[in-house]
Amino acid sequence: MSKIVQALLTGIFITFILDFFIFLGIKQNYIDFYEIDLYYNILFADHQNIYLFVISSIILGFMVIYIKNNKLNALIVSFLFLLSLLTLFHDIGHTLGKDILMSKNITLKSAKYIYHGDIYYEGRTKITFYDNELQKMIILNKKDLIK
Repeated sequence: MSKIVQALLTGIFITFILDFFIFLGIKQNYIDFYEIDLYYNILFADHQNIYLFVISSIILGFMVIYIKNNKLNALIVSFLFLLSLLTLFHDIGHTLGKDILMSKNITLKSAKYIYHGDIYYEGRTKITFYDNELQKMIILNKKDLIK
């Protein structure tokens, strides 16, 4: 196997593990906290930034394979791993989930109603929305909303 392919596969593997723990923390501390009905796989697939994933994979893979300083490589990868594990703490995972998934002060319109509030999660077909007037969480179908 050529060294370039080996570097790319190594980088993909390391980046995948880091992303797994980041999204696990968001799932546990944000999605489950608000009781949003969502599987981990959908969260991971729908919110994966492909550009960031590719760039991280290339950098980490080439760093691990081509840089001969094993202590430096282990230190950097361990640091990134510990950083990704921080999302398993409630405050950090919840805050990161809010930053990535929540939209504040949004107005949505359907044929009958106008909703004012915050989007907690926008999925493929449904939106989990906190309505300020009702003061409760509601689920809205995207197809029922007027653009």
